[in-house]
Amino acid sequence: MEAVIRKWGNSPALRLPSAVMKSAAFDLEQHVIVTATKGRIVIEPVSQPEYKLEDLLAAMTDNNAHDAVDFGGPMGQESL
Repeated sequence: MEAVIRKWGNSPALRLPSAVMKSAAFDLEQHVIVTATKGRIVIEPVSQPEYKLEDLLAAMTDNNAHDAVDFGGPMGQESL
């Protein structure tokens, strides 16, 4: 598929057709890494770190735990 690099403000821009986005399984607002090597531009998704609850809880100490916060009683139609 052919596309044209155009000016967008002070920067060059390339519009990605919907078919390319769908084929690459990219979404709008998705964070990506852009690299340029040997005349090629590569766009890759940013990999999301995977967290395990056990690891996060194991890292908690008295020094990094916050105090309980009281936001007051229910207001309006809230049910607790």
